[in-house]
Amino acid sequence: MARSIVLDGPHPVDCHVGRRVAEKRRSRGFNQTDLGKAVGLTFQQIQKYENGSNRISASKLWDFAAFLNVPVSYFFDGLEGGAAETAAGQGDVVVGKPTRQSREIARLAPCLNAVQQKLVLELIQDMAVPRPDEPEL
Repeated sequence: MARSIVLDGPHPVDCHVGRRVAEKRRSRGFNQTDLGKAVGLTFQQIQKYENGSNRISASKLWDFAAFLNVPVSYFFDGLEGGAAETAAGQGDVVVGKPTRQSREIARLAPCLNAVQQKLVLELIQDMAVPRPDEPEL
């Protein structure tokens, strides 16, 4: 199955799953070293999994789920739109390397309340979808 168009970066599904691992790890109060020791990995490997640059095998995902006390399906919750379509081979997703600005957005997002986060997300999603009737800047 082709990955459609993916430029210079990890697959969106790998990023989503890694992000979900990181979110649950932090919410449970563990650092990357704690998680790594629990499943027989180094914190560096956990970093690579969490940023999506390395794919998580099914057996490691199973280990993460057991340690974090969540079902394996938890890591795929919320997987919608382009990433889900690409995973099913139904759509094209163009992804680039994270920029300084995108990392800054990600760093600041947790400082916003839930309503603000939703508004910012909707704004970014709206801006990310090109409209045929609007010229690109």
